[in-house]
Amino acid sequence: MIINLFLLIFLTSFSKIIEAEQLYSDFKKYAKSKTQLKITTVSENLNYPWGMTFINKNNLLITEKNGNLIKVDIRNGNKTLIKHNINSLKYPSNKMIFGQGGLLDVLYHKGYVYFSYSHFNKDTEIFKNKKYGSTAIGRGKLVNDEIKNFEILFVSKPELKTNKHWGSRIIIEGNYLYAGIGERDHGMIAQDPTKHPGSIIRIKIDGKIPKDNPKFRGYSDWLPEIFQIGLRNPQGVSKSPHDGQIYFSQHGPMGGDNIATVKFGGNLGWKDIAWGGKEYSGKKISNEPFKKKYDKHLITWVPSIGVGNISFYKGEVFKEWSGDLMVVATKIGNIIRLEIENNTIKKKELILDKNFGRIRDLEINHKGVVFFIVDDSKSNLWRIEKAN
Repeated sequence: MIINLFLLIFLTSFSKIIEAEQLYSDFKKYAKSKTQLKITTVSENLNYPWGMTFINKNNLLITEKNGNLIKVDIRNGNKTLIKHNINSLKYPSNKMIFGQGGLLDVLYHKGYVYFSYSHFNKDTEIFKNKKYGSTAIGRGKLVNDEIKNFEILFVSKPELKTNKHWGSRIIIEGNYLYAGIGERDHGMIAQDPTKHPGSIIRIKIDGKIPKDNPKFRGYSDWLPEIFQIGLRNPQGVSKSPHDGQIYFSQHGPMGGDNIATVKFGGNLGWKDIAWGGKEYSGKKISNEPFKKKYDKHLITWVPSIGVGNISFYKGEVFKEWSGDLMVVATKIGNIIRLEIENNTIKKKELILDKNFGRIRDLEINHKGVVFFIVDDSKSNLWRIEKAN
């Protein structure tokens, strides 16, 4: 009887290990792409670039965390500094104290340029180093190389005294803007729907609140802008051509980076669970990596890849990649291609043949040429095409 009981416990524990391992993806096991690429430099000397967006076929807008907004002509690499009055929270451009805030994501949509940035109010300037701040969303018109009529659409509440985990990738679908708001390294705040940090918000493109948000459909204690909770630090977003859903990527702690879908009234579980991740000290965060009551992931990485922005591929240059999900892997300086078939990941591969540094963002133009930037004080804008 004792032997049988021991055997039952052993088999139960073993099955849990196998189940858990099947939930994780290990980038170290990925094959390198056999597609021959031509990678060239488009423009040089960018200072910690973070986000980019095409405003037409030939020009990209690129944000730098220091507050600069730069227009790059992809035909010749020429750069133009765009004037603006966005009051983004800035720190000295020293790698050790710069932090994660500043001018962050940028998105061009129907004549407007939308921004996410770390925001502070004049009332908080009395605090040392102005470290009380919030993730904010705003927009303005690009006129003669200047952002005109800038207006603030959203400011995350409450203000918090950390310079981490701002989140802030944005996407527009129809008349709605979705944005990932980081939990600012405050952990369980992500489980509090009366506070914005650690959530996906959904507002109208003019900043108004949709009346079909969760707040008005059975989640009365939620803030009106919140669409989903339980996130740590969202870093990427893209709409799927397969199921029409919006997918976002987010950082886990030490392990647990993942991609999931935006879900009405959803909850990803942070910091009740950590998706297989641990504290940077090595301390366990949760006894269970996942719980059934929380939203599921498309994919979860252990160890971490330092997931960045994501984009479903569309274009003529790499027809064989059509519909596949391109994933920035900041930590390993690469881009991962997830081959999608019937809403299932069929293949995973690394498309770059070397480490390019901390890749932060990628954009795909109308032809299917891929562009990417690196989070560094002397960064380039790179172009990926198919080798002849």
